[in-house]
Amino acid sequence: MPVPHIRFATFDDEDTLGRLDRVTWSPLHAVTPRPRPPYEPFYNERFGPRDHLVAELGDDVVGNVVGNVVGNVVGYIRLGFPTPLPCNSHVRQIQGLAVADEARGAGVGRALLRAAQEEARRQGARRITLRVLGHNTPARKLYESEGFVVEGILPEEFLLDGAYVDDVLMGRHL
Repeated sequence: MPVPHIRFATFDDEDTLGRLDRVTWSPLHAVTPRPRPPYEPFYNERFGPRDHLVAELGDDVVGNVVGNVVGNVVGYIRLGFPTPLPCNSHVRQIQGLAVADEARGAGVGRALLRAAQEEARRQGARRITLRVLGHNTPARKLYESEGFVVEGILPEEFLLDGAYVDDVLMGRHL
């Protein structure tokens, strides 16, 4: 299986990433309501292109199957600071990860996760953290396989579709 190509996002990726974000929305990982028109811009005052790594797969892998995604972009990961505090600047946080359904199982999520860890190291971070919903077993297994451990659980933090869901805090040293 081909290895996904990972690169920094550009301003030209905004529409593609916004569309990808909308088509991958799921109650398995989202705490916000399903996006509805008019759609908010993907980039905003807090997160721009340099805060996102994108994954591309070649035409031979993607083919015409990913009709909702322009070009070969099949995933992204958002890397940010957990807080604006200088005393917390040695930590980076994964604040979004999406992979097109058609590209699942191709190693895209794992490649993005590894690239984000490498970028965090390059930026001088000592730790990387994330939050994941307790019922998102596939994501939790991926994170655990990449060295993340559960560092805390906020029980019943969210009420989603009539069910209370834990917010699981995970992290690892870089």
